This record gives sequence, structure tokens and C-alpha cells, in this order.
Amino acid sequence: MPTTGNPVLNLSVFAVFVLITLYIVYRASSRNVTASDYYAAGSSFTGAQNGVALSGDFLSAASFLGISGGIAAHGYDGFLYSVGWVVAWLVGLLLIAEGLRNTGRFTVGDVLAFRMKQRPVRAAAANATLVISFFYMIAQMAGAGGLIALLLNVSSKWGQALLIAVVGMVMVLYVLVGGMKGTTWVQIIKAVLLLLCVTLMSIFLLGKFGFSLSAIMEQATENNELGTAVLDPGAKYGFSSMSKLDFVSLALSLVLGIASLPHVLMRFYTVPNAAEARRSVVWATWTMVIFYLCTLVIGFGAMALVGTDKIAAAPGGENSAAPLLAFEIGGAVLLGIVSAVAFATILAVVAGLTLAASASFAHDVYANVIKRGNAEPRREIKVARLTAVVVGVLSIIGGIAANGQNVAFLVSLALALAASANLSTILYTIFWRRFNTTGTLWSIYGGLGSCLVLIIFSPVMSGSRTSIFPDVDFAWFPLGNPGLVSIPFSFLCGFLATIFSKREPEMADKAAEMEVRAISGIGVRT
Repeated sequence: MPTTGNPVLNLSVFAVFVLITLYIVYRASSRNVTASDYYAAGSSFTGAQNGVALSGDFLSAASFLGISGGIAAHGYDGFLYSVGWVVAWLVGLLLIAEGLRNTGRFTVGDVLAFRMKQRPVRAAAANATLVISFFYMIAQMAGAGGLIALLLNVSSKWGQALLIAVVGMVMVLYVLVGGMKGTTWVQIIKAVLLLLCVTLMSIFLLGKFGFSLSAIMEQATENNELGTAVLDPGAKYGFSSMSKLDFVSLALSLVLGIASLPHVLMRFYTVPNAAEARRSVVWATWTMVIFYLCTLVIGFGAMALVGTDKIAAAPGGENSAAPLLAFEIGGAVLLGIVSAVAFATILAVVAGLTLAASASFAHDVYANVIKRGNAEPRREIKVARLTAVVVGVLSIIGGIAANGQNVAFLVSLALALAASANLSTILYTIFWRRFNTTGTLWSIYGGLGSCLVLIIFSPVMSGSRTSIFPDVDFAWFPLGNPGLVSIPFSFLCGFLATIFSKREPEMADKAAEMEVRAISGIGVRT
């Protein structure tokens, strides 16, 4: 394996970041007394602050490592992830942010159970949150494995597995110490560092090529076996009817999945009102526009200066494009900085995911299902912290299993799960007064279950050399992403179950209250 600088220097830069942010988390969390403080930071952040934190929550290893690598390997088709993820925020801005902030308190389960039977709906919402968060965390930990291998020159699978475990434990520590307030400040710091990093790298690359993106692309085509074809659609998804369907399915998951992610939706509760929630989405959108334009330059820059073959042969495969480019243009020091930022990205995003999963279990299942709304706040926070440890361990195991997969693609599966389980249920709950408990349960479990089944029996899991289990073949579903089937299926399940089940007249007043609250904000719970 080619050396990529001084492992001691790389590790030192990363360790400094971890120590500084852990101190900030500790100071920020000193007032975590109530459940509101731990789950929603007491709704104390402004729209601008929360917008930057939102971008930090979403700009993950998939964005920095996966998309840069996807562009470096597949050109035009790799950039499609960026387009889908920017457009997706319009769904959150126009349909979800305001209604969610006005009708919920801490979790998605608060909204879904507002006018439904509490216990079954909260349990279903918590189950969906845990599954979605687990899939998303697998992607982040897989990205950590490839980055660690490059950063510390660790080539053995066992060595990478050990270091993934260390990263996972640090991530859990952020959540245990900081809660939402500490995690939010880590997200803000990470987002600023990440934007600075990609912006400066992009400016340097453009300057090296006379500030001509065309010049970068021209040299890039010389270092890719596809030549100029890499600049056109089809390098990744081809032109067969099945490839086109796979692309449509992927696009649907990207556009509809972000506004359905539990850890993103939780962020709307960290601001004081719906106006600030909308402002958060606007800030997050513009932040991501800048970021994804930079990934276009970085991806083609890596193709031009490093070469697709060298990227594919490196530990972590496509995910190594950005770190290899950093080493190419700035040596060991820039590699250490870029790797530290990428590590910070992984740690912060997984911390947010862990917080969302633990909050959902503690608040929805423990406090409202097991304790029937009578849980002591301190006991509830303790359960949330214990859940964070369990979720962290499971994500470490999953990340080790998925090490080497393109993290952007793995995240697209989590987005498909989120859109299948949550999107239809949230929209029906907010906008359809006839929607009832039966429809909610069918919508959540129908979407989540169908998506899980299709993922398990797709080429992602088996049947090809790029599968997680390449040596076996039990795939019968032809598409790599199931969103094209599972997302409409969840809408259909919710609609039919509601139409063919009994009305819930006892919930009519709650439905009217929710409609008024979602639109006006009157009576918002804090």
C-alpha cells in the first residue's frame, strides 16, 4: 500500500480536534438538567445556528468522502447524489419544517402520536427511528474504516475493525457527555471546518488549472478508463432499462429521504418557533449548495491529479479520493488536516444519529409506552444514555461488516428506509384529518418492512462482487435501491388502511387542534 504521510502527525491532528470538542461539549452540557435540555437543547438555538448545525448533521462521510469518490470514479453520475440532496431540502422547507415544529416536542413520535393512540404509534415510530439510524450509522462507520486505513497506514481488516471500534466509542462519549446542546455545537464547529476545508481545496485546485473547471475535467478524462464518456450520463447507471429504473429509484430516495431522517427532524425542536425552523432550512440549503459545488471540483480534481485506478486500489476504495487528493496537493500536513475534518464529520454525524435513536427509545418507548407518560426526567435521560451505548456498539459491528462499501450509496439505502417509513406518515398526519391509528401503523410498518425486505434480497447484499456478501447469491430484487417500490407502497398502505378501518371519532378534537397548531403555531409545546 502506498504511504500517505506520517501516521503520528495525522493522528495528532485528529486527537487535538477530539480533545477540544470534548471540552466544548462538556462546557455546553453543564446545564443538561431537564429532558428538554438533553433532547432539544432547551430550544435555545437561533435559526442561523441551527441551520449550520443541520448542514453539519447531514454533511457526513457520504458527502465528503462518498460523493467526492463517486465523482472521481464515475464523473457525471457521481454528482447526481449532490443534486438530489440539495433539492431534497425543499421538501423539508415547504412541507414539513413548520408543521413538525408546531406539533412536536422532542421526537418524530410526538407528531405521529399527537392525535393517535399513543402506545402503538410511539412504539412504531421508535422502531423505525432505530432501524433508519442503524443503517445510516453503518455508512458512517464504513467511511471511518476506509479513512483510518489511509490515515494510519492500517491495511489489515482486523486493524481497521479495532480502529472503527475506537471511533465508535468516542462518538458515544460525545452523546453521553453533551446531549443535544453539546452535540449541536460540535455540528456547528464541524460544519464550519468542513466548509473551510473544501472551499480552500477547491480554490487551490481551480488556481492550479488557471481557474478553469474545463481544464480540470479535460485532464480528468485522461486519467479515467472511460475517457470523455465520464462527463456524460451513463458511466455508473448505463442506459439499460433496469439501470434507468435504478437511477429513478435512487433519485426518489435522495429527494424524499432527507426530510424524513429522524436526526434531521429532531433539529427542528432546538429552535424556539416555526419561523426559526424555516430559517434553519434556508441556512442549511445555502450551506450545502456551496459544499456540493466544491465536491464537484474536488471529485474531478482527484480524477485529474490522482487517477481513478490509484483511487480504486487504495484502502477504502472510492472513499479515499479526497484524502489522496489532499496528500497529492499538500503532502502529509494537508492530509492530516483533511483526515481530521473527515473524522470530525463522521464523529459528529454519528453522534447526532445516536442521540436521535436513544431519544426516540427513551422518550417514546420508555417514558410514554412503558411508563405511560409518568417517567422521571432524570431516569428518562439515564435510559437515553444507556440506549446510546447499545446503539453505538451495534453501529460498530455493522460498520465493520460494511467496511469498503461506497458510503454515499449506503446512505441512499438509509434514505430509502426513512422516506418509506416516515414521509407518508408525517404528511398524512399533518394534512389528512381522516388519517387514523391503523393507517399510521400500516404506513410505518408497511414502508419500513417492504424496504428492508427488498434491500436484503437486492444486489446490495449478495450476488455480485461489490455486494456486502459477494460469495453468496440470494438476490431476486433487481434494483440496488428499493425506493421506487417501497415509498409509493407506504403511501398506499396508509391510505388503504385508513379507508377500510373504523373512524376514530374520539380523536376528532385532537385532529382539529393539530391542524390549527400546525398552521398557526398556537399552543406550541415547549
